Amino acid sequence: MNENFLPRNKSLKQNSRDLRKNSTKQENHLWYDFLRYQEPRWTRQRIIGNYIVDFFCHSCKIAIELDGSGHFEDQQIEYDKKRTEYLEALGVKVIRFTNLEVDGSFNEVCDMIWHEANK
Repeated sequence: MNENFLPRNKSLKQNSRDLRKNSTKQENHLWYDFLRYQEPRWTRQRIIGNYIVDFFCHSCKIAIELDGSGHFEDQQIEYDKKRTEYLEALGVKVIRFTNLEVDGSFNEVCDMIWHEANK
C-alpha cells in the first residue's frame, strides 16, 4: 500500500462540505487569517477514515482540531481519544487547541502550528 494513502469514507463528503459552510468563528479565524496562505498547504474539514478533521496538512501529516466546550464532557473526551488513536495509527499527528486559545492567544497558536509543520 502507498504510504501516502489515507483511507477516506466518501459517504462523509456532504458532511465535510456542510462543516466547511458552517465553520465556527475560531475555525474561520484560523483558516482565513493564517492556514489558508501557509506552505505547506492545508485543507479544511478533511475526511480521514470515518472521521473529519478540522484542518489537515497532507505533506506533513498533521491534523489540527479546535475544541469547543463540548469536548470536555466525558463522552466526547472518550470519542476524541479513540479518534486520535486511530489517526496516530495512520501516522497523522493530532494537535488540539481550544477555542479559547484561538481567541486569546492567536499568534502563539499560529507559531506552534508553523513550527510543527516546518520541522
